[in-house]
Parts: sequence; C-alpha cells; structure tokens
Amino acid sequence: MSGQKNNRAERQLDHDAVREFYDDFYYRGIINRNSPGFHLRWLARRLGPWIGQRALDVACGPGSWLQAIAERGAITAGIDISQVALDVCRKAVPEAELRCGAAERLPFADRQFDFISCLGALEHFLDIEGSLQEMIRVAKTNASILLLVPNADFLPRRLGLYNGTLQAAIKEQALSLLDWEELFESAGLRVKARWKDLHIISTAWIFRRPFYEWPLRAAQAAVLPFWPLNWQYQVYYLCVLNK
Repeated sequence: MSGQKNNRAERQLDHDAVREFYDDFYYRGIINRNSPGFHLRWLARRLGPWIGQRALDVACGPGSWLQAIAERGAITAGIDISQVALDVCRKAVPEAELRCGAAERLPFADRQFDFISCLGALEHFLDIEGSLQEMIRVAKTNASILLLVPNADFLPRRLGLYNGTLQAAIKEQALSLLDWEELFESAGLRVKARWKDLHIISTAWIFRRPFYEWPLRAAQAAVLPFWPLNWQYQVYYLCVLNK
C-alpha cells in the first residue's frame, strides 16, 4: 500500500513539473490570440458538420481549435494542464466547458463526447497509453477521435537538422507512423484515415523568430506538400472506437 502511495506521489510531482514548465516558460507572456488560422478552419470544414456535436479538445492550449469548431456550431469542452493557457482559451471560447488537469485523468463522465481531439500534444504526455484510454472512456461509442502526432522519420530529423520542439525540454516522444498506428490499435482504436499536416505553409510560421531560421523554414514549407507521408513532420490520424 505504501508503494502505491509513493508511486502516486511521484506521478503528481511529475505533473507539477510539467504544469510549471507550461505556465512559467512555454506560455509565459501569452496574450489573447487572433482568430483561428486558415489550416484550422479548413480542418473544421473537412470534419464537419458540427452543429449539436459535443467536442472535447485534450490539451486545448489557448483554444484556437476549439474556437474554429465552436464557430461552426460545436458544443465545446477543453482540458489543459496549464491554467495560463486556459485563461487565454476562456477569452477565445467563453462558452466552452474548460478544466485544468492532466490528460491521464479526464474530469468528465463516461460516454460524453461525439468528437475528441488531441492535436500536437499526445507526444508530451507522461502516460500516452493512459491518456488514450481516458479519451476512449469519455467517447460515445460512435465518436471520432482525431490525433495529430510527430513522425520519428521526419526527413530533417533523420538528416540531423531537427531536434524537436521547445517542449522537448520537458518531454517529447516521436514514433514512426507504423508505431503510432500500432499504439492506437492496441489502445482500442481503429484508424480510418491519415493525412499530412501542412499548417507550416504560412508566413506566420516561416517568419517567426529566430530570424536565422527563416531560409530553412521557407525551404521546408516549399517542399513539404510534395514529400511522401513517411517524411512528414506531423500526421493526422482520424480514429474510431474498435468495437
């Protein structure tokens, strides 16, 4: 019994460290964001219709994706470990049900949501398998689950030109596309579709700091649409429950 208590204490300390990283470093100085970008609005159109659909975004951050689907009629909810991010999210999507907490223990009842998303965050969770099980628990039996994950075979990574995002400082786990698919299936999901994430084809991404990376970013944005799926940086997986 004492061993179980120690494990829980260590896990809480881990999540406290993650929360501190996002509140004090990653989201430090964040301000209210503009409306969702073109790629999120395109994604919302692709996955609609949304009217009357209960949608949960896990690791919702400042709420750009929630705002995109709320504009199309979704009934939105979100959870993030960072209260700093949630404060911004609440301004962007004031009608959303927002909770602060870890993805491994979602504060929602079973079978609540028609659609669940986790975009660019799953790889940073302390317990990826546990968080997937929680998403499955709160999903309705006919729900869709959209996951955006990094590809370990991303060509610049293989060439030694890319070492991960800022979040690698706390935790970042990239897998091959096959390994991600096997992980999802072992958790109880079935992959319906996969497609490239091309959100970096934008001036906002190319010309963000530091300025000396602009040429490399521009070159990457130019060639990314033509690369095969196995060379992509991030890939979307649209999944359903494997009944």
